[in-house]
Amino acid sequence: MLRREMGLLALTATGICSMIGAAINVIPFMIQKNVPGIGPWVLPAYICAAIPAMLAALAYAILSSAMPRAGGSYVYASRALSPYLGFVASFSQWFGLSTAIGVVSYVLVAFLRDIALPLGFTDLARTLESGLMRPAIALAFLWFFVGVNLRGLKTYERTLIPLMVVMFLAGFIVIVAGFRFDQGDFGAALQARQGANLPAPPEAPFDLWKFLAAASILFSSFIGFDSIAQAGGEAKDPERNLPLAIGIAVASVGAFYLLFTGAVYHAVPWAYVAHEAAIRDVTAPGLLGMLLSPGWTVAIVGGSAVALANDLPAMLLAVSRLMFAWAEDGIFPKVVARVHPRWGTPHVALVASGAMASIG
Repeated sequence: MLRREMGLLALTATGICSMIGAAINVIPFMIQKNVPGIGPWVLPAYICAAIPAMLAALAYAILSSAMPRAGGSYVYASRALSPYLGFVASFSQWFGLSTAIGVVSYVLVAFLRDIALPLGFTDLARTLESGLMRPAIALAFLWFFVGVNLRGLKTYERTLIPLMVVMFLAGFIVIVAGFRFDQGDFGAALQARQGANLPAPPEAPFDLWKFLAAASILFSSFIGFDSIAQAGGEAKDPERNLPLAIGIAVASVGAFYLLFTGAVYHAVPWAYVAHEAAIRDVTAPGLLGMLLSPGWTVAIVGGSAVALANDLPAMLLAVSRLMFAWAEDGIFPKVVARVHPRWGTPHVALVASGAMASIG
């Protein structure tokens, strides 16, 4: 049996860290390329995207309180329909998340490179990208966090919660900087550094279909709170803590997204973001780097790396508990449902999930 040792803070951190990754630094700005003409309507589209996310969170809150077991979405679908249909519904989630864990580990090395370069560690940056070094470092990160999860919930909490705090502190730098400077400051910095003027803002009338397309893309930013439900078999006082953790996670992440995105667009004109996104990848650190010193820019990039890293333990918990639930119901071999006698974690499911992520 899994041990019910996860309190409200650990459950909430699991949801928050699954939802907030490095994508917050990219998606709200590259959406100017993905949905041309969205222009100044990005923030309203985020608010629109939050509505179905809150409805989904409410459904998960109700179901997790009624059926607080490992496996979350699989358990709900299998009990309402059948174990087979529950497996079909949850397998794609497991496969996608397992692959995403591998991708996140691989991309994390690029963030380390982008920290090394402005600090003058050119040789280190080159080494991180050379030959087999990048996948080797990615696999080292991945299996480090598999080890964290294997060692039990206390080790998991002691790793995840500090990472969450650092991530929010780095985001706070972006929010303060974005609201401290205005678009006039950005125009002056652009002129001083590149000798260029801000592009004139084109016409961007409200277009319902573009608005809904942007909202549907931004909705993906909220996916991840279901990882709280996956930990239903390990939550203390689950009838109270599971729905409360889901509510806190969705509300705090939604507020963070709006403040973060609003801060960057407060300092950087949307017309400039749209112009740059059309010709290259743009990120929050890259945009605000025009206004900040290299040290503060490195701090923001470092925060992005932490945001990416804290995806890993939370996602590993989610995918391993899905496998554990399948094995408990006899869909997978019973050996996958074994719990480590000392650490109280589904060690076989965790190792299998780590192996799948490594292939990813």
